[in-house]
Amino acid sequence: MTAQRPTSIEIVEVGPRDGLQNDSRHLSTDAKVEMIRRLAGAGLRRIEAASFVNPKRVPQMADAEAVLARVVGLPGVSVSGLVLNERGFERALAAALREISFVAVATDTMAARNQGTTARGLVETWAGLATRAERAGLFRSVTIAVAFGCPFEGEVPLDRVIEIARALAESGVDEISLADTIGVATPRAVEERFAALAEAVPGLPMRAHFHNTRNTGYANADAALRSGVTVLDASLGGLGGCPFAPGATGNIATEDLVSMLERDRVATGVSPASLRDATLWLEGEMGRRLPGHGAHVTPWPAVLAA
Repeated sequence: MTAQRPTSIEIVEVGPRDGLQNDSRHLSTDAKVEMIRRLAGAGLRRIEAASFVNPKRVPQMADAEAVLARVVGLPGVSVSGLVLNERGFERALAAALREISFVAVATDTMAARNQGTTARGLVETWAGLATRAERAGLFRSVTIAVAFGCPFEGEVPLDRVIEIARALAESGVDEISLADTIGVATPRAVEERFAALAEAVPGLPMRAHFHNTRNTGYANADAALRSGVTVLDASLGGLGGCPFAPGATGNIATEDLVSMLERDRVATGVSPASLRDATLWLEGEMGRRLPGHGAHVTPWPAVLAA
């Protein structure tokens, strides 16, 4: 059974990492820093700014340390980075981050393509990092990728997702997320999987990550909120995609998500007007219109006063 929507939620902005990592347009370090500063200025308090990956595999993230050196410490903002292995974890510590994210994968084929290992191997990797991260005082957010469907193996059994979630929680996490990496989830599937997750790891904060590949991302976000999720990922302009998942397109757009939530009286603490300005600025940097709609429609009168 689904619950009522919460009165307020937290949005994690993933545009500087997940939004840019798969794009053919490579932003300069200065532009990435400006993007993050604009997002912080709009009221976003958790921003995933970079990933610690091999630059040969994801060249868009080659300047991770240079970006982080200029944005870690922004007032009131938790800047995070994506860690995939021990080397990435060491880089996160050196960058003085206070929050990290880690990705486990629900299928072996995707795990091999994305991280060169197996689903079990990633759970074991996290087991080796979790205590170290806790001792370092890091907030630990772990995402289960392809939790609703895999581009290589198709449907992903719910039991497999829950088994991984339990193993991750046993090692230690502060928040656990289910990701619809390729945009195949439906509201019913979202309700079922988060209900099962809440039962499997009771009391653990739940986060959701949706791609809008089949235009169901916002319906899925609403279903997640009705299922006990308190944190949603979004990307400015709807940028995004996974370099190792064929057919994956952009995330749900931050400006569109905020507009929907604010109209439904779910507080986000984020300024729609500032997001509109930031999206238009980003489109100039990217040299094209982005998938989000909010920057290209007439602002509703309530938005003008935001």
